[in-house]
Amino acid sequence: MSYQQPQLRGPLQRETDSSDRESLVSGHEHGGKSSQSAAVFNVVNSVIGSGIIGLPYSMKQAGFPLGILLLFLVSYITDFSLVLLIKGGALSGTDSYQSLVNKTFGFPGYLLLSTLQFMYPFIVDPGGWFISRHFIIVVSTVTCTLPLSLYRDIAKLGKISFISTILTTVILGIVMTRAISLGPNIPKTDNAWVFAKPNAIQAIGVMSFAFICHHNCFLVYGSLEEPTVAKWRRIIHTSILVSVFICVLFATCGYFTFTGFTQGDLFENYCRSDDLVTFGRFCYGITVILTYPIECFVTREVIAKVFFGGTLSSVFHTILTVVIVTAATLVSLLIECLGIVLELNGVLCAAPLIFIIPSACYLKLSEEPRTHSDKIMACVMFPVGAVVMVVGFVMAITNPQDCTHGQEMFYCFPENVSFTNTSWSHLQLTT
Repeated sequence: MSYQQPQLRGPLQRETDSSDRESLVSGHEHGGKSSQSAAVFNVVNSVIGSGIIGLPYSMKQAGFPLGILLLFLVSYITDFSLVLLIKGGALSGTDSYQSLVNKTFGFPGYLLLSTLQFMYPFIVDPGGWFISRHFIIVVSTVTCTLPLSLYRDIAKLGKISFISTILTTVILGIVMTRAISLGPNIPKTDNAWVFAKPNAIQAIGVMSFAFICHHNCFLVYGSLEEPTVAKWRRIIHTSILVSVFICVLFATCGYFTFTGFTQGDLFENYCRSDDLVTFGRFCYGITVILTYPIECFVTREVIAKVFFGGTLSSVFHTILTVVIVTAATLVSLLIECLGIVLELNGVLCAAPLIFIIPSACYLKLSEEPRTHSDKIMACVMFPVGAVVMVVGFVMAITNPQDCTHGQEMFYCFPENVSFTNTSWSHLQLTT
């Protein structure tokens, strides 16, 4: 099955009602059209589907007060840059992230973006926690992730994204419940409530990993019925508002429960005998399985455009999807420490896709005066993204965080530890 890629029509008009009449139709692998609500769920699912699990860890890195402020800042920049990307597509007459960068910065920029988009989805781990971790990853991949990833129509994933969002709210409820019932029994660490900590840059990387959905925004935008910039703006505002509400609650409750003991994977903090949390782990595994197909769309599209001119037959579509899912599964089987993965992927892939590339494209394409608010914001985003990328990478390599994957935390053995007047620096993890 082949398809043609129609181009976006006309330059971007001013922020007026005329933008509602401007249909900027893009063509990708999807043939069907989705409603605005389905698009909202697809965007929300991309944000909170997998990366949310590391947000309490980012509070530990940055310091809780600063961490919350940074979380709002990253969400605002995400909202702004997602709209900026579609504006850039309208200005350049392009219908994909790759085409936009290719039109703006030529083939070198195209290759750089394709590499970043290709790398990002491989970090999503379609895993589980029951019986054998490796066995569950393989079974869930073959029975669930692969069939869903074979969809050619991203509009069909709207209902799947809705289910994933519901499961995420269930997980949030479990985390909130345990913050009330378990939190008071765990000693708070030294300096748990200081305003800022030295690893704030790494925390921005983790947050960027959670909020990154730019690599598939053109896919979601192109699936809309009569897509316009104004309609896209409403969808993004709604999606980010819902996402940041869930993310702030999740980060707050998770960090309040464990403070300085918080792990990159929050579920590593809970005791294995906790049946309610075990159900939460199951729900999270399902949400990751339901999130991965959207990420697979991006990787498949990158390969199709770079090597096959954007066109894939049904046979090559299936073969390529199997190869992508298999490669991602192998990565998930080999990697166990989530914290360093979130940091590196956030600073190396998410930061350029959120901060640097959208602002650079807009600054080069836009003919607005330098004092225009969008240009001022883009001028701020670019250097901030560069600092996060470079400094965050250096800090992640030179100052790696401890990993306790597969270990029971000390508070799971209350007969061995007295919680009275206990400083966290004197407590040891018990395997």
